[in-house]
Amino acid sequence: MDLFDFAREKRRTAYEPLASAMRPETLDEIVGQDHILGPGKLLRRAIETDRLSSVIFYGPPGTGKTTIARVIARTTRAHFEALNAVTAGVADLRRIVEEARTRLGMEGRRTVLFIDEIHRFNKAQQDALLPHVEDGTIVLIGATTENPFFEVNSALLSRSLIFPLHPLSPADLRTIAERALRSEKGLGALRIEVEEKALEHLIAQSDGDARRLLNALELAATSTPPDEDGVIRITLAVAEESIQRRAVRYDKTGDNHYDTISAYIKSIRGSDPDAALYWLARMLDAGEDPRFIARRLVIAAAEDVGNAAPEGLSLAMAAYLAVERIGLPEGRIPLAQATVYLALAPKSNASYKAIDAYLEEVRKNGHRPVPPPLRDAHYRGAERLGHGVGYLYPHDFPGHFVRQAYLPEGVPRLFVPTEEGREVELAARYRRLWGEGAAPGAAGTT
Repeated sequence: MDLFDFAREKRRTAYEPLASAMRPETLDEIVGQDHILGPGKLLRRAIETDRLSSVIFYGPPGTGKTTIARVIARTTRAHFEALNAVTAGVADLRRIVEEARTRLGMEGRRTVLFIDEIHRFNKAQQDALLPHVEDGTIVLIGATTENPFFEVNSALLSRSLIFPLHPLSPADLRTIAERALRSEKGLGALRIEVEEKALEHLIAQSDGDARRLLNALELAATSTPPDEDGVIRITLAVAEESIQRRAVRYDKTGDNHYDTISAYIKSIRGSDPDAALYWLARMLDAGEDPRFIARRLVIAAAEDVGNAAPEGLSLAMAAYLAVERIGLPEGRIPLAQATVYLALAPKSNASYKAIDAYLEEVRKNGHRPVPPPLRDAHYRGAERLGHGVGYLYPHDFPGHFVRQAYLPEGVPRLFVPTEEGREVELAARYRRLWGEGAAPGAAGTT
């Protein structure tokens, strides 16, 4: 049976998976995604008025990407075609485009092309869509579990509306489960009682994925023999067996990869060691390369902790070397040690802000000439050019310091030390050497 053949019986067939049988057929039956399908929202209005332009849906598995495409197929007056990027090629696209052009010219009828897993199309295949999307020959609906801004041609993105789909909430999943238990299309023909703890477990372990929930519910119902009263009782033990361990939704090259490492670094920056360790555990459990984590720790030590606790950089580098040399699982221990230290260490981003400020200064005002006293004087004739003339050698002065112009004329002082941790000492020395007004802004600014 084709995915978009809607002439199926209303009652569920013996071989049809529960997730397929319970797929919504109208907008009102869709559970969740109110941010794009709620009353008055752009996507809902476009579907209801049959004015849909090209769109790309992206989100985790089981959140409704294909379901929305099916609803569009049922409600639109356009001709509907479906392809899966895993098996389709340029020849399939050409055939559909030619038929769409003929249909538009002879019947005035648009063609909606649904491409599942559009991120699997290579650049040439995506490029082949461009002119036909642009001239309106086809209306594209793409579906992907990957962030399209990483995986889809930028030219194709610019011609499409992007709609992110969110993991379904526990309340949404409960609605879906209860509907499946009552519906004749689902499990309604069976006498089933589900313990509250069992249902809660199935919902929690489904991780926002309706398909995963329905698959586990179906397995629990069909593999559990009825008791003497003819009732199939789904207990917590049955639910745990049916759903097993939650599958980790994490792609080491995609959106979750970047979101999780971002949460990890922000937790360190926010001085929350528990949150940082949680995200570290999530990444390690998902199979993330520990060297990638260690590299980010080194960056955080310099960017966020800085000279408020300069030993943090040494500890981060030690963790990096330890992970590189001993690997996992033991490498988790130095990673955890460095994570906790950096999270609880005093914070200063003064050095990070200063280098960015000076990069902006250089880009804005160009490369100003090196002051003559600072120029290299170690070659014959340099003195005749004035190079090095007037340079004061700091070691010849008390305290091994003497004030002189090291910055080119017109370049302001942009380094602002904080009053955090060890940087207090550096800030005091900075002001003592260069004066209270040396640094712009108030002391302690981060």
